[in-house]
Amino acid sequence: MINNSCIYSGKVIHKRFKPKEHYFKYNVFSLLIDLSELKIIEKEIKFFSYNKFNLFSFYDEDHGFRDKRTLEEFVKNFLDKKEIKYKNLKIKILCFPRILGYVFNPLSVIYCYEDEDLISIFYEVKNTSNEQHTYVFAKGSGSVLSTLKHECNKNFYVSPFIGMKGKYLFTNKLDQEKINLIIDLYDANNNRVLMASQTGKFVDFKATKLLKYNILNPLFGFKVMAAILFEALRIVFKGGRYYARKKKTIDTISFEGSF
Repeated sequence: MINNSCIYSGKVIHKRFKPKEHYFKYNVFSLLIDLSELKIIEKEIKFFSYNKFNLFSFYDEDHGFRDKRTLEEFVKNFLDKKEIKYKNLKIKILCFPRILGYVFNPLSVIYCYEDEDLISIFYEVKNTSNEQHTYVFAKGSGSVLSTLKHECNKNFYVSPFIGMKGKYLFTNKLDQEKINLIIDLYDANNNRVLMASQTGKFVDFKATKLLKYNILNPLFGFKVMAAILFEALRIVFKGGRYYARKKKTIDTISFEGSF
């Protein structure tokens, strides 16, 4: 039985404040997957597969090391390097699924638990050039976990219309019914440049629900990429400034302290 994984139905909102105002909102659905349940999900839902082609699928190589190693290996490797202690590690990932073999995840969020205690969060960011950087935070002593707030410097090229100098402020509220995730970007002068959010609610991880959201969002993976390109064109027509990308040869990861 699927007990700890959910479908996450909600909206993505992006609002740019400067140098040109720009706003968009889309309906999306994600999966919150407990990695220990992947085989169970595959068994119970015939059109969902783990590391195999299907209508819906989850591939380890879309995340973490992005090779033949598993996402669990990636997480444990970094936790061990930073001496973040665990005994009974449970890992959940909030991400878009592959649909008919295709997916683009601008942001995946990996939640790491020691039993029921949240000990670390990985924010895995990709750009349309298929580059990846992961920002990692760990639980600090005395931290309140109902609403998490943490910040770090921007050190990964995402949008061609936003410069590299800046600071992210993450607000992440997680409970049994929903995740509300807000990322604010501030420039070097502490002016708010961008607000991006994903809000919504959990629904049961069932075959009927997966089919429903697929019908409501046909070719969802292609929709995500098409929406990014469409919004980029709108920004160009508004006179948005272009910032050239410095090509990354390898994926990177950074430890950003405690939440």
